[in-house]
Amino acid sequence: MFAAEYEPAVISNGFRRAPRAPVSLDARIGRGGLDRTLCKVNDLSVHGARIHSYSGLRRGAVIWLTLPLRGQVAATVMWADDFEAGCQFHYPLDDAAFETLAALSPK
Repeated sequence: MFAAEYEPAVISNGFRRAPRAPVSLDARIGRGGLDRTLCKVNDLSVHGARIHSYSGLRRGAVIWLTLPLRGQVAATVMWADDFEAGCQFHYPLDDAAFETLAALSPK
């Protein structure tokens, strides 16, 4: 049995560029053609989203994320782990669109 003391690394000061909303939104991913797949948006900000997809994504891929009531948003996959990925939107959502999408999820 091992015992060790450690101190977790502090990567950031805990502040983000924009508030995030925990959501559960059904969406679709496309890569500029007919290859669309379903996904679930689990976390949303005006700058990006964390998604759970049913097909693997890779870091650096450019995708079209189709959001409810918003339509297609271009995004780059910033990180991917199995079937979960963090995407950064090419153009931030406006505040009204963010608030509308955040309100779609039950609290």
